[in-house]
Amino acid sequence: MHNSDSFLRQLSVKEAGRLTSSRWSASNNYSCGGFEGSVSQMEGFNSMYGNEDSAMVVRKRVMVVVDHNAHSKHAMMWALTHVANKGDSLTLLHIVPPHDGSDSSCSTYLVNYLGSLCKGCKPEVEVEALVIQGPKLATVLSQVKKLEVSVLVLGQKKPPSLLFNCLCGSSSSSTEEFVEQCINKADCLAIGVRKRSQGTNGYYISTRWQKNFWLLA
Repeated sequence: MHNSDSFLRQLSVKEAGRLTSSRWSASNNYSCGGFEGSVSQMEGFNSMYGNEDSAMVVRKRVMVVVDHNAHSKHAMMWALTHVANKGDSLTLLHIVPPHDGSDSSCSTYLVNYLGSLCKGCKPEVEVEALVIQGPKLATVLSQVKKLEVSVLVLGQKKPPSLLFNCLCGSSSSSTEEFVEQCINKADCLAIGVRKRSQGTNGYYISTRWQKNFWLLA
């Protein structure tokens, strides 16, 4: 029997490769903090979904694409504290590249850790995680449709310096291109999130309509 820190449900099925789904119980002892604020500064967001204090709240599903990098964790925490409200669902999606032969236990450990962290930070939000093997962009877009996601959140890296671009002959990274494609093609509101440099507050937010909008938080 699982203890109180384990997830309530775990299953494995075949869908575009390997998929594992996990859902967490409410009793975890992880701590968050240092993340405050509201996404209400983004035009039209509250009018679409409302907030915890409004008379009529539309429960939504928020999806975050996660991996081992710090920028995806920043995006996850931002989504948890700025977008997901009481009663909402937060889905963490981790994608394993096709034909990747690495040990799946690394992916399982990652989503278990991140899911437990989210549940400990905000127990009133339902948290689940998916691990799917397949092409990254196609997998994100298909899961957005299948799960009827309301808001998709993606972590963004700090843009490379002008010197780096000159030396490497590139103006964008594969991560930036992936995020931009998701923002433009997803059948929901898609938000790119980048934490400002160390020592400064806030995040840079990008959507289909606004780029690098500075949200103080």
